[in-house]
Amino acid sequence: MIIVLIGYMASGKSSIGKILAKKLSCEFVDLDDFIENEEKASVTDIFKSKGEIYFRKQETRYLKQLLQAESNIILSVGGGTPCFGENMKLILENENVKSIYLKASIPKLVKRLFDKKSKRPLISHIETKEALTEFVGKHLFERVYFYNQSEIQIITDKKSKNKIAKEIISILF
Repeated sequence: MIIVLIGYMASGKSSIGKILAKKLSCEFVDLDDFIENEEKASVTDIFKSKGEIYFRKQETRYLKQLLQAESNIILSVGGGTPCFGENMKLILENENVKSIYLKASIPKLVKRLFDKKSKRPLISHIETKEALTEFVGKHLFERVYFYNQSEIQIITDKKSKNKIAKEIISILF
C-alpha cells in the first residue's frame, strides 16, 4: 500500500509521514526531496532556472514513478501537487493508494508558517500575519477542491502528531 499525504504547506505531511513510516515499518518519501535528488537541484532552483511548467511536468513524472512502487511507502506530496495536471486523478485511480488530506485551519497554518516563511519561496515576501492569513485563505480556497477529493480527511488542529498518526492507522487498518 502507498499512503499519500495531501494538504497545504505546514499541514504536517512530512512530520506525520515520518511518524507513520516508523510505526508501520515502511519507507517515507517526500516528493519534493525525491525531485531534488533526481534533478540534482532544489525545487526553488528548478523554478528559477527552468520554470514552473518544467517543474510540474517533472513532478508528475516522479509521482507516477513512486505510485508504481511495489513496496509499502508513505508519500508526502507538495501542497500544489494534487492541483496540477492529472496528479489527483493518478492518486485516486490507483487501487494500491490511499489518499489522506491533513486538514489544518487557516489560523493554525499561519501560526506554523509565519516564522519559517523565509524557507518557503511562495510566501517569503509576505510581511505581516494579516497579509499571510489573507494569502493562505485565498490560496487554500483554490486548492481545497482537489484536497477534498482525498479518500480520508483528518482534521489536525488540537491534536499531536502522534495522535494524528494513530488516527490514520486506526482508519486504515
